[in-house]
Amino acid sequence: MWLDVVDLKNFYNSVLGKNAQKLVAQSIRMVWPNVNTQSVMGLGYAIPFLDIFQKEAERTIAVMPARQGILHWPEKKMGRITLCDEGKIPLPDSYFDKILLVHAFECTEKLRPMLREVWRVLGEGGSLMVVVPNRTGIWARMDHTPFGYGNPYTPAQAKRLLRETLFTPTRTERALFMPPMSHALMMASAPAMEKIGKGLFPSLGGALIIECKKQIHAATIRKEASRSRRPHYKIVTPN
Repeated sequence: MWLDVVDLKNFYNSVLGKNAQKLVAQSIRMVWPNVNTQSVMGLGYAIPFLDIFQKEAERTIAVMPARQGILHWPEKKMGRITLCDEGKIPLPDSYFDKILLVHAFECTEKLRPMLREVWRVLGEGGSLMVVVPNRTGIWARMDHTPFGYGNPYTPAQAKRLLRETLFTPTRTERALFMPPMSHALMMASAPAMEKIGKGLFPSLGGALIIECKKQIHAATIRKEASRSRRPHYKIVTPN
């Protein structure tokens, strides 16, 4: 279930949304501390997090699914955004060094086609990062934030799907340990809750941040196996 882009923008402009953005961005930065001279694509509603890479990345591009809608980005600058079917990304093969999925993995009805397209446009040695609601976290159980929509996942479920679509999970972080409430006390104590939660209660984090590498060898093996299963015919010429 795709949330409308206006609803997503309104959430990230709210007090709770800005705090959630900050906490998730911190975990993203832990995994990708430096994208200098690299190309970065965001798919879904990734623009709140692409902003942190703009100054150092060689290029940043946002891809928004047609059923979600589109907004101009970056604000007051030439647009670097495209609208498309998530199963047919109109960009060249092996074009990006890093791809970030936010509010996409859990929302699409075309998960495997989307991940095949992500694999195609990700360069050899590139990294995919998926931000997805954690099934065991409290944020997935409340629908007043975007993390309460779509299909939440446990780490094992998300990693299995990623491996099946030719990605190798290499690192998992968690974020959003504070309850999804806009109370001033919650906002003030969010950094402490984040630190304590990551150390003592990792299963309660509202968001999973999973980094993967693109598999090349496995893709070649599967292609060769598919060819070997094709029937072979012998042409017999009558005497």
